[in-house]
Formats: sequence, C-alpha cells, structure tokens
Amino acid sequence: MVSFPTVDKCASIGKEKHSVVADMDGTLLRGRSSFPYFALLSFEGGGIFRLLFLLLNSPLAGLLYYFVSESAGIKFYSNDLQSESWRVFSSCGKRCALTANPRIMVEAFLKDFLGADLVLGTEISTYKGRATGFVQSPAVLVGKNKADALKKAFGETQPEIGLGDRHTDAPFMALCKEGYIVPPKPEVEAVTTDKLPKPVIFHDGRLVQKRTPLSALLIVLWIPIGFILACLRIAAGSLLPIPMVYYAFWTLGVRVTIKGTPPPPAKKSIGQSGVLFVCSHRTLLDPIFLSTALGRPIPAVTYSLSRLSEIISPIKTVRLSRDRAADASMIKKLLEEDELVPVAMVNRMSMFHGTTARGWKGMDPFYFFMNPGPAYEVTFLNKLPPELTLSGGKSSHEVANYIQRVIAATLSYECTSFTRGDKCRALAGNDGNVVEKTKVQANE
Repeated sequence: MVSFPTVDKCASIGKEKHSVVADMDGTLLRGRSSFPYFALLSFEGGGIFRLLFLLLNSPLAGLLYYFVSESAGIKFYSNDLQSESWRVFSSCGKRCALTANPRIMVEAFLKDFLGADLVLGTEISTYKGRATGFVQSPAVLVGKNKADALKKAFGETQPEIGLGDRHTDAPFMALCKEGYIVPPKPEVEAVTTDKLPKPVIFHDGRLVQKRTPLSALLIVLWIPIGFILACLRIAAGSLLPIPMVYYAFWTLGVRVTIKGTPPPPAKKSIGQSGVLFVCSHRTLLDPIFLSTALGRPIPAVTYSLSRLSEIISPIKTVRLSRDRAADASMIKKLLEEDELVPVAMVNRMSMFHGTTARGWKGMDPFYFFMNPGPAYEVTFLNKLPPELTLSGGKSSHEVANYIQRVIAATLSYECTSFTRGDKCRALAGNDGNVVEKTKVQANE
C-alpha cells in the first residue's frame, strides 16, 4: 500500500493555480462515521419510524460500507468542517469533491458553501423528480470506483493534490501529483462559519443536534413519553387561566424567564391607549409565552396558522389577509399606537426545533413541548420614545428598522437585508406567497 504524508505537511501558499481533489467524510468533515447524517436524513424525511428502522439496521449498515450513501443538513455539515483539510482545499484555485455520498444531496453544500467547482458523488436513480434510493452504475463511489470517476472527469490531466482519510481513498490519491492523508483527530476544532465563502444563515429541520446511535435510541424511546408530556403542557396552556399558566409550566418542566419590566395593562376607563408588543419571532408559541410573562392574554397578529394551532391557542389570533396593500395598511395602523414596546425572545431546546419550513406547522407546538426541558426567555425593552414613532414624524419603515436594531443588539444578533421571501426560497423552494382559493376559483 502506498504511504502518504499527513495533511499538515501540505503547504497552502501559492496554490491558486492548483487543483485539489478531496474526499468528504473524514477528510473535509471531521466525523468519519456516517450514522449521524443517516439519522438526520431518516428522521427529517420519514419521521420516527424510519429512524427506528435505521437504528435496527445500523450494525448491518456499518458492515456494508460499499453499499451505503447518506446526507445531512447544510448546518450540520458546515459545523463539522475539518480545519487542516479546509486550509488546503480553500487555497487551491480548482476544487473537486469526490465522495460516496449521493451527489444530488451534497452538491449544493459543496458548491455554494465550500466553493467546489466539481462534485463527483454516487448517482442515485429518480422517479418523477423524487430520489428512489437505488444506486446507479457504477455503484457507490468507494475504492476503485472513485479512481475511475476521477479519471473520467479529468482525463489526461493530473490533479496536483489529493486528500483522503482511509485506505479506500488510496486509488484516487495515487492519480494525483501529491497525496495527503487526513488522520482521525476528533479534538481538531471545526472551521468557524465566518471563514466559509458563504455564511450559513437559514436552517430547517426538527433535530437540534447530530445523533449518535445511543442518542438516536434515546430519541426513539423518548418520543412516546415526550408526546404525552407535550399534550399535558399544551392542555395546561390552553385550558388554564393565563395567570396560572406560568406556574403550571414550571410544574411541568417548562421554564419561562422574564427580564425587564412588563408594562401594566392599559386603563381604558381613563383614556389610556393600548400597547403594541413587537417581538423577535422564534416559534408560533411566541405570543403564548408573551401572554404568560404578562400574566394576561393579548391578541396576536399572525401571517400563517394551521387549523390545529388555532384551535389549541388560548389567545385570540388575527390573521393577515395575504393582500399586500391591506396588510401594510393594518401594520401601519398598529404602529400608530402611542406605546410601542420591543420584546426580545429567545427559546432553548435540546432535542427538537419547534418550527419548520417544510413540515406541517400544526406539529410545531408539539415538537417544542416534546423537549425534556424547553425554555423561553422574554425580555421587555424600553418603550419607544415619542420622537421615534409615527406621531414623531418617522415613517413605518424607520420605526420597524429601529425596533429590529434594538432587538438585535439585545440578543447579539446581526441585522441582515433578507426578507421573508428570501427565507422561504432558501428553506422551502418558494417565495412564501399563497394564492387565495377564492381568487383561484374566480379565475377559473
């Protein structure tokens, strides 16, 4: 077997005109085990039963490395980037990733976030635009198959640098002018996202962390218990009077931390106007926890709400009409309130995210409350001074942007120019607009 030097011996200066070919798992990524990514894909794509099936078959899958391929979310890949491999990979002018992963599942991450020019991966068959999971010829790119794919892509041209992490990578590394092995070093720190060609901002999915076989088993065992617990927590929030919800949540393991000074309710009898709370959006439960922190129910303006979420909501909800002009007029009217109070909201979850772009929104409250110890932190900020409101001569855009900056500063967030449409296009593949059924029927 050919012996290769380790990747730390490879210089990264003056490589702008060089080409590099790198494996993915264990090379560009720190983790060599494919199970965490299998678990992510199984749970996000097929739910708990597919994850259980994977867990039961994981010993066999570990033996059949040549017949498996996997995928994971962009966020989890980017959080596991190997620093030494990235130093070499990013220094070269032409970058090629050669992986056993299905090409269609990793190509977007490798090209958009790592700047790869070419991605050679396992090809899987599709049917009516959906992946079937069956591997196409020449089978999974492992060992000799990787070398053959590299020869086909580069022809007579010999890449300058080849990076791999195991003996099955030796065939393709031998085709490069220089080959370097990436030794397994779990203690190596991952590359920070600010060093990537493109920052990872949007992320979708229910799982909070990558899963090992043991933690995946714990999820499978926990979900029946967690669902019952979630139903109890939702029932407490929906059926009990709002002043009692805070204590019921604490009894059931839901932590609500209140910071700042909540404004008292307006006294309409003496002519006091109402208060408009402008919150950072985390989940559909934001107004519920805001009401819990205030000790009184407040109506919430929502863009989209499932019928189930509407039924179990203990507070009044006001839907936006989806008509841009009408909604803009309503928001502008709300901003004309004399008292605008920004509220910074943060939640903490250990197992499941309480929101998703692609899944059914009706399950959002259940997933949040299925966490063993979910928590919400509600921070009431100072109300806007009169000179920074519409009555003080500011436009609605100026007021909204100011509130956004105040909340971002409180939470140590960075403001961006991304819109809701940008988020929907990145996560769900659409611009977030929904055509009203009445209008569709009228056009028909």
